[in-house]
Amino acid sequence: QVQLVESGGGLVQPGGSLRLSCAASGRTFSGYVMGWFRQAPGKEREFVAVITWSTNLIYYADSAKGRVTISRDTAKNTVYLQLNSLKPEDTAVYYCACKWGGPSSAAAAYAYWGQGTQVTVSS
Repeated sequence: QVQLVESGGGLVQPGGSLRLSCAASGRTFSGYVMGWFRQAPGKEREFVAVITWSTNLIYYADSAKGRVTISRDTAKNTVYLQLNSLKPEDTAVYYCACKWGGPSSAAAAYAYWGQGTQVTVSS
């Protein structure tokens, strides 16, 4: 099993930045993949970014590219999501998730999920 613990969410003004963290513990594999998703009220869970742990391959959603940076710290078993130039429409619960195999933008492909952290962008 893998346990994912998220932190870093909160309230930020439009144009501001936020850095989300997701610490992984438990059984891990060199070939696992870490993804970030978000879900706003009444909407489907939406892919944001994904990173492969061992090879550091990165993919972004079109809507996220340019404002979002995903990264990892192998020593801390932690993945980060840097959010910049935030807009009110970025308000959502942000989740990190883990799968094995190749990267995927489909939420259903991920076996383990964090508890989610609320990001609210408001003036």
